[in-house]
Amino acid sequence: MSQFADYKDVNQTQLQQDIDEIKKTITVGEEDFQHLLKLERWGRISTVVGFLLIAIISILEVTAPQSISSFDFWFFGIIGAALMGVGNVARWANVTHPILHGAYDKVPNIPHRYTKAGFATGHRRWIDWLDWIKPDAWAYEHNIMHHYHLGELDDPDNVEKNLEWLHEKKIPMFLKYAIVYTFAAFWKIAYYAPNTQRILDNKENKVMNDPRAQSYEFNPLTPRGRDLWLNYYLPYGVFKFVLLPALFLPFGWAAVGYAFGFLLLSEAFANLHSFLVIVPNHSAEDIYQFSTPHKTQGEYYLRQIMGSVNYNTGSDLIDFAHGFLNYQIEHHLFPNMPHSYYQKMQPIVKEICKKHNLEYRQDSVFKRIVMSIDLMVGKTKLLCIEGV
Repeated sequence: MSQFADYKDVNQTQLQQDIDEIKKTITVGEEDFQHLLKLERWGRISTVVGFLLIAIISILEVTAPQSISSFDFWFFGIIGAALMGVGNVARWANVTHPILHGAYDKVPNIPHRYTKAGFATGHRRWIDWLDWIKPDAWAYEHNIMHHYHLGELDDPDNVEKNLEWLHEKKIPMFLKYAIVYTFAAFWKIAYYAPNTQRILDNKENKVMNDPRAQSYEFNPLTPRGRDLWLNYYLPYGVFKFVLLPALFLPFGWAAVGYAFGFLLLSEAFANLHSFLVIVPNHSAEDIYQFSTPHKTQGEYYLRQIMGSVNYNTGSDLIDFAHGFLNYQIEHHLFPNMPHSYYQKMQPIVKEICKKHNLEYRQDSVFKRIVMSIDLMVGKTKLLCIEGV
């Protein structure tokens, strides 16, 4: 960090003007919408092909076991599960994420279902984004609480704050790592679903500052627990792990079991993939957190740069695999920007950072996940400052 100026010396007014100038150049049109539809198709194809592979090998293993070797059974089953996992992450990161930010709302004549107001609402949740997470709860937790409180104590995704309990555990370090690795395989159901529900519930009941508002409630016999199960867990859980396996009943319970197992594996892949591309965006020893809220728009922009990191970027395929979360700095500066703009804006944002002597962090996602896990187990800590 020594080669960069003290962040308190940054001319925040000029930084704000420079970034606002970029905003003036953004006009959203049909080309951006078509780019979204391409990403959506890639995700859907991945899901369908993955499910078909699982279906074929599950049925063949029961009806014609002599036609499929043990290697082929596991190879194509695992590939199918991995593809379904990719499709799951693509639906969240490449499609739901920008739409719920309103990134395509200004496209002329855009279908209502691709707008922030129309996407995944009502029955369309089953079509647009059926997952453990309730769309409106995630939109509030992510779009408002995370984006406008980045790195603060009010940031619901402040990794260091959320894992203080693990840091304080008097257990060997290798057990802490084991806990994190295990958690990564089901973190959407264990963390994202109850956390987004808690944040939305606290907002609606106006108890954000009540200490009791900080707890999760998994007990289905309590009001919040019942809501968690009925509106978060059961819609997706029943569809994926009851209705889909039930399609294989005509081929016998063995086929149902094989399909169920690979569907569970696909869920683990989706969790691991999303954990890999989401968690490191704002968590490592070289990322800043803040003890006070931002006071100006210039300070807000500065914090988005200080508190975020990018991964390797490139073609649409590379960016699709990262869920376009490899442009996290650009995304936090322009949260309602279509994905198609990130590749164009990155060189401009880099130049602005260079102009203001700001560090533009960009590394391999695999390097960053190692740094993030070190933070999660308490081996390292975030940099904390009062204001900039």
